[in-house]
Amino acid sequence: NASADQLDVGKKMSHSITRRNKAQHPENQAEMPQDLKTSKTAPSSKESAPAPGIDTPFDGQKGAPKWNKEDTVWMLSLFGTAIGAGVLFLPINAGIGGIIPLIIMTVVALPMTYWAHRGMTRLVLSSSKPDGDLTDVVEEHFGKKAGVLMNVLYFLSVYPILLVYSVTITNTVNSFLEHQLGITPPDRWLTSLLLVGGLILIVRMGKDVVVHVMSYLVYPFIGILVLLSLYLIPKWNTALFDSFDLNVAREASGHSMGVTLMLLVPVMVFSFNHSPMISSFAVDRRQTYGKFAEAKSRKTLLRAEILMVVVVMFFVFSCALSLSPADMADAKAQNITILSYLANHFDNPLIQWIAPIIAMIAVAKSFLGHYLGAAEGFEGLVVKGSKNASKDDAESAHKLDTITLIFMLVTAWLVAWADPSILGMIETLCGPTIAIMLFIIPMVAIHKVPALKRYKGKASNYFVFFMGLVALATIIYSIVQAF
Repeated sequence: NASADQLDVGKKMSHSITRRNKAQHPENQAEMPQDLKTSKTAPSSKESAPAPGIDTPFDGQKGAPKWNKEDTVWMLSLFGTAIGAGVLFLPINAGIGGIIPLIIMTVVALPMTYWAHRGMTRLVLSSSKPDGDLTDVVEEHFGKKAGVLMNVLYFLSVYPILLVYSVTITNTVNSFLEHQLGITPPDRWLTSLLLVGGLILIVRMGKDVVVHVMSYLVYPFIGILVLLSLYLIPKWNTALFDSFDLNVAREASGHSMGVTLMLLVPVMVFSFNHSPMISSFAVDRRQTYGKFAEAKSRKTLLRAEILMVVVVMFFVFSCALSLSPADMADAKAQNITILSYLANHFDNPLIQWIAPIIAMIAVAKSFLGHYLGAAEGFEGLVVKGSKNASKDDAESAHKLDTITLIFMLVTAWLVAWADPSILGMIETLCGPTIAIMLFIIPMVAIHKVPALKRYKGKASNYFVFFMGLVALATIIYSIVQAF
């Protein structure tokens, strides 16, 4: 099993933002699965880590080394971090437009996810520093200002997700109180404050414990999604197939097919994203395999993405087939996860009780992980942006800590209280910012940077770049709609 420290926080924080205070940086406890730390092939941090051109045990070989246990551990770690609470919104946006978007999504999910993460891995591997992460690489190829931009983008890709989960946890708990326990929920400002404040308090009390507990929740969550998908099979119906008629689909989603597909892209980007783990993955593969790092990481990534797409698409189809496009539109209007909707929709005690509890645990887990990432990003930006802030001096570190806490708590609480559309936030904030980092920057680098020129001109690059632009187009679309 993958190391406790690695899974969820490795996912959120692999872009090292604050260079100082290395010892406390969560990324440094989230670098590689435990099994690999004792492995003979992985050099310890004290040895000089091989970059391209530095000896590794495999340099004498003609071809890349065979698949081994380390690769399996990494594959499972990447798979584990890719499946989080984001998956609980995908069936709604995918199923709302009927069967045609689902079929198109099934076709593009694997190439889109695999090629994008492969591009980012290649970008990190192109660094001349043996342990250079994403920010280092961007600084090296595009200059200091681009490195700062990368930090801003990192914060903007994690922070809105924290806000999404603040709304989600409030709605999930309210729905559970109302439908399962039969209690009228207290005023929204109070529930949201208690939930957001409570979760942040948990992180403050012990980060290491949180990281440890979260990593143990990863695989049970995936297991439960698969079991739930199987459990829904007897409830499958043909309502979805009526939506081959585009008018039926348009009635449910309220959009034309083109718009439905466009709005699906950022939600897919959001649900299938595990880019924050890519830095530590690429660095570790380079240190272990030297010149074979690209070939080895490509194989590991492909297998992880296949696992992920199969599990997620099975879950999406199972939900979509057991409900109708009109139900999905209802779930979107209620602003709840698919699990809460299933619990209220089916008159079945097992689903009614288990689904919302799983949703609460999954969302809480993702909230905690993203809180750590967003706080890290916010502190990094404050340190970079102000002359006086520093994390080395105890007094200003404490002050910075307090400012971060107040900012995160107040903003997350106010957004949770306001109850904006969760899918709307994913479509206009989370999906597009992740797309810039994961789809657009690596592809621009492949076309501009000499170290990456051997990957230039491939059809897969244009496809990834195009998907990134589609995800960005939703921002423009939403602004136009608003006016």
